[in-house]
Amino acid sequence: MPDPLRRLRLAAVNIDGILLTDTFSPLIHRFITSRGAEYSADVERRVFSQRQAVAGQALADSVPQDLTGEQALDAYFAERAAYLADHPVELMEGAVALLERLRAAGLPAVCYGGLGSSHFDEHLGPYAGLFTDPRYICTNEVRPGLKEITAHFGLDHGEVLFIDDVARVAEAARALDVPFIGHPSTFEHSHQAELMREAGVRHLVGSLHEIDDALLRALDGEAVSGTVWEGRGARKEAARAGA
Repeated sequence: MPDPLRRLRLAAVNIDGILLTDTFSPLIHRFITSRGAEYSADVERRVFSQRQAVAGQALADSVPQDLTGEQALDAYFAERAAYLADHPVELMEGAVALLERLRAAGLPAVCYGGLGSSHFDEHLGPYAGLFTDPRYICTNEVRPGLKEITAHFGLDHGEVLFIDDVARVAEAARALDVPFIGHPSTFEHSHQAELMREAGVRHLVGSLHEIDDALLRALDGEAVSGTVWEGRGARKEAARAGA
């Protein structure tokens, strides 16, 4: 039996883009460009992993039409329903194996995301036994939710590993100095990989299969030594500060 992890106690895994395929990036790109606006990294910064009301207003502000945030959000979800009819949500390649590896390493997993729990039930219900209670946490009202998820389990920052596909979540993880693995979207117009590198993410993976026991133990060691965000990101911050 492998030695227990020394610091990590929980893995918090984002639902869309990690366990389920990314259906948000292509649709948001279509929403913006079909209305004659430019899709950019700034659009992603203002829309991704925000509360729905904030994201709706950001969508409205990003297009030339005169829309309220509520109107933009209503239009987005209507277009999403039509989009999913032809591009259904699917389980991400390697998702179940990842959850099994987390469990084998001694890390209970909880899932989180901005949609309601019915989204989890519909797409991950058959695998609910691979998660610890409450299995899914909706973070729409507390985006990005790292503090709240950690507090829910009575843990300290540094004891929860977050796995996400959005750079804004990475930035929050850096601010809290908590372990983070980035799995940015492979959508051809996505800016998330670039934004994660700018944020100083040390552990970027192109496949869930790369999140193996060796990587988990490396992150555990960094959590013990307090070096989870040292390296390129730390040097970049020092340079910005004039050090």
